[in-house]
Amino acid sequence: MSDDHSLNIPEPSMSERQRASRLGFISIAILGCILAIGSVRILLIRQANAETLRTVTENQQKTFVAFTLPAPSGSDGSRTIQLPGTLAGNRETMIYARATGYVRHWTHDIGSRVKQGEILAEIETPELDRQIEQARANLRQSNVALQLAKQTLQRWEQLRKDELVTEQDLMERRASVDQLTAAQNASQAETSRLESLRSFQKVEAPFTGVITSRNVEIGKLVTGTPSSTDQSLFGIAMTDPLKLVVYVPQTYIAQVKVGMTVEVSQSELGGERLKAQVARTANAIDPSTRTLRVEMTVNNHNEKLLPGAYAQASFPIGAGQILSVPANCLLFRSEGPRVAVVNDKGHIHLAPITLGRDLGKTIEIVAGIKSTDHIVLNPPDSLAEGDHVEARAAVKPPAPGAK
Repeated sequence: MSDDHSLNIPEPSMSERQRASRLGFISIAILGCILAIGSVRILLIRQANAETLRTVTENQQKTFVAFTLPAPSGSDGSRTIQLPGTLAGNRETMIYARATGYVRHWTHDIGSRVKQGEILAEIETPELDRQIEQARANLRQSNVALQLAKQTLQRWEQLRKDELVTEQDLMERRASVDQLTAAQNASQAETSRLESLRSFQKVEAPFTGVITSRNVEIGKLVTGTPSSTDQSLFGIAMTDPLKLVVYVPQTYIAQVKVGMTVEVSQSELGGERLKAQVARTANAIDPSTRTLRVEMTVNNHNEKLLPGAYAQASFPIGAGQILSVPANCLLFRSEGPRVAVVNDKGHIHLAPITLGRDLGKTIEIVAGIKSTDHIVLNPPDSLAEGDHVEARAAVKPPAPGAK
């Protein structure tokens, strides 16, 4: 009986069973909450990752660009175009011999200033002298023959009045007088021509100026009919005023007017600027260069400028007429140069433009854009008409020394 009593286990009471049941229910509820929270967390993480992936994908598909506004060409509102030119004498010519002979002597060398009519050289013309003597002899012979014919005609006219000669004989005498008169005129003209040639024995300055070249020496043979291979005797130029020749591109010819004032500069003169006036234009475009020849008159009283020198001419061409953009804004397409203009909705328009001067960092745009256009900087080559971009204004770098 003692053994049976030791194996007797008391049964749990009703309250204990209820407590155990509640503990199990609470455990299951806690476990379910933990599983639910984990599931929600996983779903939120997945949703966040998907949103991040979508955002990154959309950003990678977008094109981000920076834009700038066109600026007027010229910092102070005024615009000038600087073009190279060549100085020349207002009058320039090469002097050739008109009489054939040998140089007897010359009087002026290069750099000499001469006045109009001043003798530069003398030519000895022995052959021409003999020709003049022969022409004068022929002229005297013609005069004698003509006088004899006229006297004969007078006698024959008297004989004809007396009807001692026929009318035919009288007409022949008259024809003889006419023939000898023509021969006498020809001899007179030839004599005058040769004497005029001999007046060119003295080579004179055609106008006041400076001798720029000399190609004569004593004893040198010169010909009165020079060919393209013959050298000139002298070169002469008028140095005050000078003439500046500039070729203006077709883009700017509308702003160039006869009578306008132009500034002329040379690197040799430092910052000194001289005034010139447009004297004339060619009024025609050179088809090979598409430029207009413009000639200006430059006063050279102090003789600082020399013919043949290089100079720069600054033409005033108005204010605010032409805009400029950075050089890295250009797009070169098969249909011509373009710039990418972005509107307020972020759409691209490839605007055709007309280029002006290349100023290095900037390019002048003669036509095709407005001052309010947003011009894309460094546009990608793949940019096309109508593309959507994210645009923001370019940030200018701070000025040197700025805080």
